[in-house]
Amino acid sequence: MPVINRIADFADDMTAWRRHLHMHPELQFECFETAKFVAEKLRAFGVDEIHEGIATSGVVAIINGQSEGPTIGLRADMDALPMQEETGLPYASTIPGKMHACGHDGHTTMLLGAARYLAETRNFAGRVALIFQPAEEGGGGGQVMVQEGVLERFDIKEVYALHSGPGSAVGSFYTTPGPILAAADTIHIHITGEGGHGAYPYQTADPVVAAVGIVNAIQTIVSRNHVPYEDLVISVTQIHTGSADNVIPEKAYINGTVRTMLKTTQAMVHKRLTEIVAGHAAAYNVKAELDFEYGYPATVNDPAKTAFAADVAREISPDVDDTRQYDLGAEDFSYFLEQRPGAYVYVGNGDSPGLHHPAYDFADGAAPAGASYFARLVERALPAG
Repeated sequence: MPVINRIADFADDMTAWRRHLHMHPELQFECFETAKFVAEKLRAFGVDEIHEGIATSGVVAIINGQSEGPTIGLRADMDALPMQEETGLPYASTIPGKMHACGHDGHTTMLLGAARYLAETRNFAGRVALIFQPAEEGGGGGQVMVQEGVLERFDIKEVYALHSGPGSAVGSFYTTPGPILAAADTIHIHITGEGGHGAYPYQTADPVVAAVGIVNAIQTIVSRNHVPYEDLVISVTQIHTGSADNVIPEKAYINGTVRTMLKTTQAMVHKRLTEIVAGHAAAYNVKAELDFEYGYPATVNDPAKTAFAADVAREISPDVDDTRQYDLGAEDFSYFLEQRPGAYVYVGNGDSPGLHHPAYDFADGAAPAGASYFARLVERALPAG
């Protein structure tokens, strides 16, 4: 079964929706106009319930099936990125410094397409909860929605999401069971010494030397403390200190990112960073404080739901890879998957620039495939009769 015929019939409408959203990007929790657009479409489709203002500007809509049954959740993120678009397209962003460079305009469109079809046909038992989420690109809108109780409030039993996948054929699908995206944590290390004249270092407690020692020691976590077959990346990305060639500064700052798949690896890194920072502070006679900022947790697909999702995807496209290598990017759909079984799946975007690139654009040809996938998920998971 390829793209659902009825969804193919309104593919041009989906393109128009997507390009409208692309022209009007909004950031983080400030997705008010996007949410208004979504709610207007949902009302026109005739969904049964629309709940607005969740996680500030999120929307959850309910479509009832033909009979009683469980509720399945489908999620799309709506927010854009704070960057300048360089596509040169006629429907490029109209707002300077804001751009849909991660496909969220397409994600929202695919879920709207599924909503239109499901509201028309209702060929399922139970309910579908359509979750339009703000603030995936920073802010943790997924976490806020979970904390506000959307899963319990709407009695959602399982949950699924789609994401644009540059580099794979348009309308193809790929995923993997278990971890598919990493936890993303941030390191902040603040070092305070005693500054002075560069000619008299013996009269100071030099934070620069301490910072260099700490950064070098951090490199040993991966090479000496880490089990090789458990993925880990630690990147020190900033060191700030000093203002003149002849002044030893008082302070230094180190910043970096940690990417892990397993909570045990994450805990090990936190422990070793704490030890390294404390040890070097003592060795160099400075004060040093570690602020380990926990970010999005790893996105972990339920194996059984992933197999089901891949099987559904094969109805839409013959090009489905359900053993794709996981990625060390991060995604706040992880908060939903920590609470409910489900799967995070990519839909191919063709040979396009990568995500977060100023020339990226969602492939409109992928939208009918994604909407069909969402729709068939519901019909297969909640069969009518």
